[in-house]
Amino acid sequence: MNHIVLGYDGSDFAMQALDWALDEAELRKLPLTVSHAWQWPYGEAEEEAKAHLRKAAEHVLWHGADCARASSSGVRVETDLYEGPAAQRLVELSSAAALVVVGSRGLSALPRAVVGSVAGYVAAHAACPVIIVRGPGPLPASANPGPIVVADKEPDASVLEFAFTEAAIRQVPVTAQADLTGWVARHPGIQVQRGDAHERATLTVVGRKRAARFGTANFLLQHAPGPVAVVTESRL
Repeated sequence: MNHIVLGYDGSDFAMQALDWALDEAELRKLPLTVSHAWQWPYGEAEEEAKAHLRKAAEHVLWHGADCARASSSGVRVETDLYEGPAAQRLVELSSAAALVVVGSRGLSALPRAVVGSVAGYVAAHAACPVIIVRGPGPLPASANPGPIVVADKEPDASVLEFAFTEAAIRQVPVTAQADLTGWVARHPGIQVQRGDAHERATLTVVGRKRAARFGTANFLLQHAPGPVAVVTESRL
C-alpha cells in the first residue's frame, strides 16, 4: 500500500482521473503509478504489426506520465505498460496499492455508457479502495468544496476510516445518515454532519458488498455529481 495507481488510456475521462490521482498522491505523500494496457484485437498477427500498436501504447503512457509530472510539484511518477486486459492489470496492481483511480469511461466505452466495463470490474474486484472519477476533461477546482458523503446507512468501519481519511487530507466535513459519535472522538479535527448532501459531495463513499446487495453502487455511479469511492468492507 505504498503508491496510488491510475488507470490511463488517453481519453478525456482519463485526464480527469489523472487530476484526482495526482491530488491523492500529493495529499498522501505517495508516488503515482500511471498504468496503460494494450492488446492486439485482431487475432494472429506478425510481430511487426503488433510492434506498431505497442509503440502507440507507449506514446499514450508517456503522454500521461509527462502530464502528471508537469502538473505536480513533487510526486514521483512511475509507469506501467501491460499487454493484456486493462481491468485485469489494475486489479493485479491493486494488491500493493493504497488506492486505484480510474475514469468512469474510456476510449472503448459505448457512447451512452456512464460507467465503462473497466471501471465497473475494477470497482468490484480490486484489493484496495477504488475511486471512479465521473465526467470528461480537466477536473474543476471548487472554491468551496463539499463534504465527504458516506452513502451507506449502516457503514462498515473500513468505509468510515476511508471517509475520515479523505476528509482529513482534504479538510472538509464528513456527512452521513448514521450516528458517528464514536468517530468524532477518534477524529476531533473533522466536522461531522448528519443528513444527506449528495448534491454537494466532493466524494461519495460506499461499501462494495453492501452496495452490491442493494444496488447502491450502480445508482451512485450513474447519478452521483462527482467521484465515487468503492471500499471493501472489513466485515459482512
